[in-house]
Amino acid sequence: MTVPQAARQHRRSGLRTLPIARENIRSGHLREFRGTLQADAYAGFNQLYANGCIQEVACWAHVRRKFYDLQQAHASPVASEALQRIAALYGIEKEIRGRPPDERREVRNQRARPLLESLCQWFETTLLKLSRKSDTTAAIRYALGLWEALMRYCDDGRLEIDNNAAERALRAVALGRKNYLFAGSDTGGERAAAIYSLIGTAKLNDRDPEAYLRMVLSRIADHPVNRFGELLPWNLDTDWEPRTAL
Repeated sequence: MTVPQAARQHRRSGLRTLPIARENIRSGHLREFRGTLQADAYAGFNQLYANGCIQEVACWAHVRRKFYDLQQAHASPVASEALQRIAALYGIEKEIRGRPPDERREVRNQRARPLLESLCQWFETTLLKLSRKSDTTAAIRYALGLWEALMRYCDDGRLEIDNNAAERALRAVALGRKNYLFAGSDTGGERAAAIYSLIGTAKLNDRDPEAYLRMVLSRIADHPVNRFGELLPWNLDTDWEPRTAL
């Protein structure tokens, strides 16, 4: 089984750096991908969007977090209003969650887009009244700098307003990285990435990860080496038996 290249970039200390991101792009990571990529505004991703094959979809949760931090630290009236306006967008998303993509797009264009246009105008007007060096200015400029990408979820009902689902899926990786900090070696990082991949895949296939790994470890020594694919989560029935021989 090969370790996904996306997981390998966390193999050392887990620190995300521009050289690592550029190395992944040059070596072919996402080279063949065409479509949309939802992420934060990390500069290492910019090269991915350069040729237009991948469209950036920005994350409203990252925008909201900046204003939330301001509100908690300074009880900022501007941050408070920004949070209220963003909450209205999330309220619409709560109503249409689980509906067909075409319906989600229609509702967003009818209800969310006018709110977004109003929010953009309010950001621009408010910016003129603030000090250029204030934290509130930085939060607004962050949002305006990503505005086209922040609006993109209105154009496609398959997209989400944020990438929280992906971040929640990676929370275990981030927690583990903080707890044990180092994998010990590149080889150790490769093995950790493989285990993370197996656990994540088991969850996506509605498998108990602990039970799945216990089953694999109990069988792998006697299983034909050229048929390990039979033990992947999607190839097992409810009794942990391979559905078909590969």
